[in-house]
Amino acid sequence: MPRKSRIDAPGALHHVMVRGIERRSIFLDDVDRDRFLERLALVLDATGASSLAWALIPNHFHLLLKTGRDPLATVMRRLLTGYAVSFNRRHRRTGHLFQNRYKSILCQEDVYLKKFVRYIHLNPLHSGLVADLNGLDRYAYSGHSALMGGADRGWHATGTVLALFGRKLRAARKSYRSFVEQGMGEGRRADLTGGGLRRSVDGWSQVRALQRAKVFHKSDERILGDSDFVEDVLAAVADRTALDPAAIVSHSRERKKVAA
Repeated sequence: MPRKSRIDAPGALHHVMVRGIERRSIFLDDVDRDRFLERLALVLDATGASSLAWALIPNHFHLLLKTGRDPLATVMRRLLTGYAVSFNRRHRRTGHLFQNRYKSILCQEDVYLKKFVRYIHLNPLHSGLVADLNGLDRYAYSGHSALMGGADRGWHATGTVLALFGRKLRAARKSYRSFVEQGMGEGRRADLTGGGLRRSVDGWSQVRALQRAKVFHKSDERILGDSDFVEDVLAAVADRTALDPAAIVSHSRERKKVAA
C-alpha cells in the first residue's frame, strides 16, 4: 500500500519519532548524543523551527517540533542525514542508521501540547535510563532538565513551554514538575502514538462507546486532534489545492494529490 504523504504547514506542531534500524542503538555514548544535539540546534536555527520537547533514548528519539520557514521534511532530512554521516564515520560503519522513514503526527496544539511535553520528557524514566523524577531532573538528554534549569539548551523553547504553567519562572517550574509527576504511572500512551481515530478520542474504549452512540468522527492517521480539527486541516489543504478533501486522504500518487 502506498505511503500517505505528510501533512505540514508553517507553525504546525509535530510529534516526531525516529528509531534505529532493526531497533539498534543510534546513540552509543555521550559524544554521539552531544553531536546530535549540536546538529539539532544548527538545523533549528537554519529552518526557523522550534523544539518544545525532546528525549534521546539509546535506540530512538522523540521530538516535538513546530515548523518555521522550512517544512518538516527539510528539517528532518538535514538532521538525520547529517547525523547518520557523522555517526557512521565516527564508528566506522556503513549502511542505513535509521529504521524506514521517520514517523510524524500533526497535533492539535491547544489540546495536546502539554500532554506531549510530559509524555516525551518521561521517556527516559519509562525506558529505565533514570530511576525517579529526581534522576530525570538531572538527565541531560531530555528537555525536562532544560525546563527545570538543570541544563542550558538555548535552542529549546523553554519559555514557551513554561508559560503554559505560570507567569513566574519558579512557580511555572513547580507547576510543570507536578504535572510531569502526575503522569509517571501512565507508561506508554498508545493513544498518543497509535492509530489516528484511537488517538483522537483517547483510546479504543472511547471509539467503541462513540460508535454505539452512533457518533462518528473524521480521522486521519497523520493527524492527532478532535474531529473538527481534522476536518479543518483537510479543508484548508483542499482550499489551497482546489481538491476535494476525499482525494487528499486517498492513496493516489497523482502529483497534485501528493502535493496536497
